[in-house]
Amino acid sequence: MQKLKVLFAASEAFPFAKSGGLADVIGALPKAFSPDEVDVRVVIPKYGSIPKEFVDKMWLVDVFYVRIGYTDVYAGIMTYKKDHVTYYFVDNEYYFKRPGLYGYYDDGERFVYFSRVVLEMLPFIDFYPDVLHCHDWQTALVPFLLKEQYQHHYLNTKTVFTIHNMKFQGRYGFHDLQGVLNIDYLPPSLEYYGEINLMKGALCSADLVTTVSPSYAEELKDPYYGEGLDGVMRDITYKTVGILNGIDTSVYSPKTDPHIYKNYINSIEKKRMNKTRLQEDLGLPVDPQVPMLVMISRLDEQKGIDLITAVIHEILQLDLQFVVLGTGNSHYEYLLSDVAATYPNKMRSLIQFDEPLSHKLYAAADLFLMPSKFEPCGLSQMIALRYGAIPIVRETGGLRDTVQYFNASEKTGNGFTFATYNAHDLLFTIQKAVGMYHHDPDNWAALELNATKSDFHWRKSASEYLYFYKKITGNIKI
Repeated sequence: MQKLKVLFAASEAFPFAKSGGLADVIGALPKAFSPDEVDVRVVIPKYGSIPKEFVDKMWLVDVFYVRIGYTDVYAGIMTYKKDHVTYYFVDNEYYFKRPGLYGYYDDGERFVYFSRVVLEMLPFIDFYPDVLHCHDWQTALVPFLLKEQYQHHYLNTKTVFTIHNMKFQGRYGFHDLQGVLNIDYLPPSLEYYGEINLMKGALCSADLVTTVSPSYAEELKDPYYGEGLDGVMRDITYKTVGILNGIDTSVYSPKTDPHIYKNYINSIEKKRMNKTRLQEDLGLPVDPQVPMLVMISRLDEQKGIDLITAVIHEILQLDLQFVVLGTGNSHYEYLLSDVAATYPNKMRSLIQFDEPLSHKLYAAADLFLMPSKFEPCGLSQMIALRYGAIPIVRETGGLRDTVQYFNASEKTGNGFTFATYNAHDLLFTIQKAVGMYHHDPDNWAALELNATKSDFHWRKSASEYLYFYKKITGNIKI
């Protein structure tokens, strides 16, 4: 049987470059495919922040030039193999040797360049994919370019575009990108109220559009979630599917995690040892009987921080300890730090990004807070469940697809949920969770067991993607 050839194009991938959950997906999903069935490869920019341990092992494939506006621009292609997946890195120091991944005045130009290189590199790497799988706005131009400018080069290549977060669409003024796009007019598939919308171009041009959870696929048809593209999403329902993300269980495993204090599997005693050690390190009162509520998050309104801050004092009247890890909106950073200083025996606000510390928090937590306004998929709640921390989430997007409310009479469900985006609904749900922890040990034990049985391995998601790859390439009959 001939292998299906798939090329992932993305702006980041763990462990090379990471700013968020996209990197985790691109780092984990490709290696979940069977190498006997799929030859899967990945291309990302060669950022200046990629760790030296990987850069030293890369080797140069080839060098060529791509036309950006009136200029021929250098592109070097480096490669490195990891976990049976071949990675390519687009080398251009002018565009990518910078301290961060995004947030620059010329991001539009940088990723127009990257998208064009993705298509022009294929002869140089001698790899002509059956499926070109693109992710978020930074590679949204690839399906458009393939359809409009490169179709005669790659007649048999189909495109898949995955929306990880509709909020970020790559919107630019027409004249800002006209030159680097080499277009004389604004095509309808890119046009958005007189501007260029790169994500709209992908939605219109791709052969298949996916979102990172089934619920998010439905929500995006609603103006509340659709960020102005809900009409387009309704128009392309016929080629849209929601496929739930997974987590890399080799990275997130309490049995083998090198970052936590005490490895464990289905051991309440060892999990509580992680909690007491963390209490010691954070200077909180050491008490294994006090439930620890943890939040690991970007601090902005998407993540429901405004709900938390509205009832933070009421939360801290409960018999619990609350630890927050994350950075974001400075208003919330200062507010949470001030509240933590007011409750030195009950709260710690850790305004930082610290991957090893986040693992310690998952292992120590009894409850994990994630009250998002919207959440395309979310990985944190899946990781929390794997570590036996019970999620408290709002019923939206991937949270609704992964966390089900615990039914005490039937002993089903793996967490606590609330539907309305309301601070007092959140408070009531936290109160109920803390009450069960303190006063209903039998149900709490059943809930913990359900949580640890939750399975979000990438194998299931990979099999769904493979089914749709085969469908759009005509390798199976529906």
